[in-house]
Amino acid sequence: MQYLELLAPAKNVEQGIAAINHGADAVYIGAPLFGARVAAGNTVDDIEQLVNYAHLFHSKVFATVNTLLYDNELEEARQLVWQLYNIGVDALIIQDMGLLEMELPPIALHASTQVHNYDIERIKFMEQVGFRRIILARETSLEQMQIIRKNTSVELEAFVQGALCVCFSGQCYMSQYLNERSGNRGCCGQPCRSSYDLYNEQGQLLRRQEHLLSLKDFNASQHIASMIDAGICSFKIEGRLKDLSYVKNTTAYYRQLLDKLMHGKEDLRPASDGVTRLFFTPDLSRTFNRGFTDYFLENRKAMASIATQKSIGKRLGKVTKVEKGRITIDTQEEMTAGDGLCFLNTRNEMDGFLVNHVVSNTIVPNRMPENLLPGTELWRNNDFAFEKQMQGKTAERKIEVSIILSDSPNGISLLISDEQGHQATVAVDCHKEAARDTAKADEQIVHQLSKTGNSPFVVKSIQIQLAEHYFLPASLLNELRRQAVAQLSDTRTMANRPQPVHLEKNDIPYPTDSLDYRANIVNRLSRQFYERHGVTTTENGLETSHDYDNKALMTTKYCLRYELKQCLLHKNNKTVDPDYQGTLYLRNNKNYFRLSFDCKRCEMQIIKAPPLPLLEGR
Repeated sequence: MQYLELLAPAKNVEQGIAAINHGADAVYIGAPLFGARVAAGNTVDDIEQLVNYAHLFHSKVFATVNTLLYDNELEEARQLVWQLYNIGVDALIIQDMGLLEMELPPIALHASTQVHNYDIERIKFMEQVGFRRIILARETSLEQMQIIRKNTSVELEAFVQGALCVCFSGQCYMSQYLNERSGNRGCCGQPCRSSYDLYNEQGQLLRRQEHLLSLKDFNASQHIASMIDAGICSFKIEGRLKDLSYVKNTTAYYRQLLDKLMHGKEDLRPASDGVTRLFFTPDLSRTFNRGFTDYFLENRKAMASIATQKSIGKRLGKVTKVEKGRITIDTQEEMTAGDGLCFLNTRNEMDGFLVNHVVSNTIVPNRMPENLLPGTELWRNNDFAFEKQMQGKTAERKIEVSIILSDSPNGISLLISDEQGHQATVAVDCHKEAARDTAKADEQIVHQLSKTGNSPFVVKSIQIQLAEHYFLPASLLNELRRQAVAQLSDTRTMANRPQPVHLEKNDIPYPTDSLDYRANIVNRLSRQFYERHGVTTTENGLETSHDYDNKALMTTKYCLRYELKQCLLHKNNKTVDPDYQGTLYLRNNKNYFRLSFDCKRCEMQIIKAPPLPLLEGR
């Protein structure tokens, strides 16, 4: 039996509960400290509230403690891990190997994507030292997933939706270099979303103020079946900084998709319990997105959002007429006042406006945009009606239960049980009065016992096994039901607490005996970990060494030459513009970066460079 897990982000408890209600089998949430999204931390009490709710449905909660730790933070991190274990968190997502040198509680460890889980030998090592799950690098192809699965038995988690880091995760030092905001410490300044000028070594400006490193958002929805076949067990949605409508929409979309793929297959099951009912139609394009790419799952292709780093939303259609104060659009989508529309203007820049009034396919904007011509494509990046709908109740999740009402020695007894075998029994002493209208009495019993309200349960069947037909007051039946539901909720919550997972230290050799700055060693325990596994030479991470000279500040599978159709090796590029054949440089304000292309590995590096004399003063 293969259990498939839909893993959703939780910025806070509210979003975590919403994700579970919309079908998540697990959620990941930031701890109070040391999470890779410093703006998305939560108190231990809040996480405990989410844990208790999740465990009702056999859903899981993973806490992120996935930043690099400095020496003076190690003890505080250790204490935090124990707190998270004590409240029933199912697993920790970590990056810093120093944690494995501590006396940790028996909790499952997941290797964060920040560890850059891309190389098969290192993934095998991670499994051997005790990680229960590997979160694969976003660049991992379907073919690589198959190879990793054949050579390991550890759980494999892969992203399926959300924003993409252009750099290999955990290997980006650009923000740290520019403003001491380390992505590995949870406070990335997102320089990949900035605009850049592109120059060649002669100082010729090739591209001006474009988002040359900003990628579209990941969307693997067309490849989920192949990912299942490749051995992925957890399908992860990115977005701990996204809003509530994004979490609801994306979780619901992938819940429906996974359920459809599992339908009729006895060997596939969801990893949690309960049935989700939606009150809206999920549509990935109607919430935040920069356009979509499936990245490197199959073949390399264009994947950047060069014109804008912002959300473009859903394509509406083309402009057919521009009049004074009015714009007509050829679209099948229903528009409404309050919508935000955007388009690519004649300068290849994203422009936008709000809709004040709509009559059929003609809109009155809050301002008439310049350079909007017939034939221009429009997108809606703020869907007013959809966002309003998403603020209400958009889903509910229920566990089916059966109820048996029977006699007890001094009154009546109610047994409630779910399909997973959990039960609760409540008995009350009462006077049993024979009913005059037996049909009405039974109808009253069924009606009252079926009212599960806001509880996580829905009654599938009720059996009345009383010796005779009694008249039972509604207040008595309601109290029986309330007590039984509360007991079953407690039983399920306790039954779904994680089992202890003990980490046994070993000295399995690391695949290499030397590590450079990209191993991100910034504390004594991390160095001790690698030394215990046979590494003899290590460098300090850039967060502590600050030695940026001749270092790759980003290493990417994304290639700017390929994106601009200037790949030196691509068979479809018959001729490459001579201006692009030499060394290329990026410039952002007063910062210069040299691009280095490893065509054999099909990778690009972005390296700190001194100011180009030809450009100074421009």
